[in-house]
Amino acid sequence: MMNKESMTLADAQFEMRTAFLGGFAGQLVSGLIWLTASVISVFISPAYGMIVLFFGSVTIFPLTQLILRIMGRHAKVSEQNGLWALGSQIAFTVPINFLLVGAIILERQMWFFPAAMIIVGAHYLPFITLYGMKMFGILAALLIFSGTSLVFYGPLLFSLGGWLTGFFLIVFAFVGRQIVLNEEERNNSGI
Repeated sequence: MMNKESMTLADAQFEMRTAFLGGFAGQLVSGLIWLTASVISVFISPAYGMIVLFFGSVTIFPLTQLILRIMGRHAKVSEQNGLWALGSQIAFTVPINFLLVGAIILERQMWFFPAAMIIVGAHYLPFITLYGMKMFGILAALLIFSGTSLVFYGPLLFSLGGWLTGFFLIVFAFVGRQIVLNEEERNNSGI
C-alpha cells in the first residue's frame, strides 16, 4: 500500500481515470440532463428547462456513482489520492457560478444555455490535471467557444445551447471511456 507521499501525480491521475472511466458516467449523465432540459424547454417552457438543468445537475454525482458501480467500477479512489479533493472542489464551482447565470437571465433569458455552457466548459479545464487527459481541454474549448458564439452570433433558439452541450458531453463521455479502456488493455497485455 502506498503512503500519501509516494503516490505520484501520474499514479493519482491513472487511478482517477480508471476509477471513473475517463469521466464517462458523469459526462453521460450530464449530457442526458442537458438534453432533457432542452426537450422540456421546447415542449413545455424555457423556465422549466432551466429548472431541470439546475436541479438535475444535483443528481450528477450520485447517478455517476450508481452507473459506475453497475458497470463494476469502484467509483472511488484510495485515501492517498490527493486529486479526490480537487475533484470535489471543481464540482462546487458550477452551482456557485450559476448565481451569475441567474443574474444574466434577469436581463436576457436567451443567454441561459450559452452562459451555462461557458461555466461548465471552464469547469472542465482542471479536469485536464484531474484525469491527466488532454481531451478535457478540447471539450472545455468547444463549450466555451460555442457558448460565447451563441451569445454574440447565435440564432434566437432558446434550447440550441442545451442541445449542443448534451451532444458534446455524450460524445466526449464515449471518447474518454475508450481512451481508458485502451489504456487498460495495453496495461493488461504488458505493452
